[in-house]
Amino acid sequence: MALDDRLTTLQHHLRKRGYDAALLYPGPNLFYWTGFYGEPLDRHLLFVVPAEGEREPWFVTPRKSLDQIRENARVQRTDVVDANDPEAVAIRVAESFDTDDPTIALDDRMPFGVVQPLRQHIDDGTFESVSPITTELRIRKDRGEIDALRRSATIADEVSEAIRSLGEEAVGMTEAELAAVIRAHLHRKGGTRLSFDIVVASGPNAARPYYRHGNRTIDAGDPVILDFGTFFDGYASDQTRTVVFSGDPPPSFEAAYDAVLDAFEAGVDAVEPGRLVETIDHIVESTIGEHGFAAQLVHATGHGVGVEAHEPPSVEDGNRRTLEPGMVFSIEPGLYVEGEFGVRLEDLVVVTDEGCERLNRSPKGWRPL
Repeated sequence: MALDDRLTTLQHHLRKRGYDAALLYPGPNLFYWTGFYGEPLDRHLLFVVPAEGEREPWFVTPRKSLDQIRENARVQRTDVVDANDPEAVAIRVAESFDTDDPTIALDDRMPFGVVQPLRQHIDDGTFESVSPITTELRIRKDRGEIDALRRSATIADEVSEAIRSLGEEAVGMTEAELAAVIRAHLHRKGGTRLSFDIVVASGPNAARPYYRHGNRTIDAGDPVILDFGTFFDGYASDQTRTVVFSGDPPPSFEAAYDAVLDAFEAGVDAVEPGRLVETIDHIVESTIGEHGFAAQLVHATGHGVGVEAHEPPSVEDGNRRTLEPGMVFSIEPGLYVEGEFGVRLEDLVVVTDEGCERLNRSPKGWRPL
């Protein structure tokens, strides 16, 4: 969908909810509607989207950002206004309304230092979150978005295969050193930035679900969780594989790996339009339980991926939203044996009219490639 059409859709939803305007801040929402991500450090840059009226959506920003916006924003229906600080921005925005008590939808990423001047200069205004609208409009990806996600996933797959092919060369490296190698590979393959801090979790560190990487040396026999992704054309990737680079893993590792792989495949096979999101989580969880590892399952099945590495829908118990074509999310079951090892596998899938497409295609299996 063209960005100008996205803006038209956003304005329709603003009017439908009785809002006078939306104010977007540098970050994912701004990128989604303008093609310009912005820099959050320039904390008084805003994009104003009137719900209706003669004025087109417009940026208000310090002069130093004007050229950058004009060069990088891919939306045509826009104007750029110069303002040098949050106070000046607030005044410009306040003066743009035809009413003294507008209802304004704010980007959740806007910091207090930006919101407070707006409240002071629009003291009779009503401020609400724009998230209910942005979530609804961003949750289904169009063809161009899926193409970008597919390419981003391919980059992650290619790097994963290269890293898992290191075999014994990885033994003796620290987790941080291997993370640096991964980062360099992602950059060389065309990734523009990391989706999140790289996970290289070895041995007992792999039993900590939210661990990233540290100075532990990778030893022979260590299960190592490799979880990373990048951005391509503004869209994220996120994939996980677990590998033993050399030697024999702990005695119960293979049974745990088989449980995770079975649960992963059951989750992917269950994806189809019309099914409740939580059903995928229930199927993954029950499969893990059938293998006798229910106590080692400590997190939900997955999360949406798009212009953010973590966004709706959350694939977890209680999410009774219906799956629809165009939704993209991860399926990533994991088991964690405290003090010993962990296992996690992850692919991204996109819901299609008949079922789903896997965006990741690198082989699974815990031995080196």
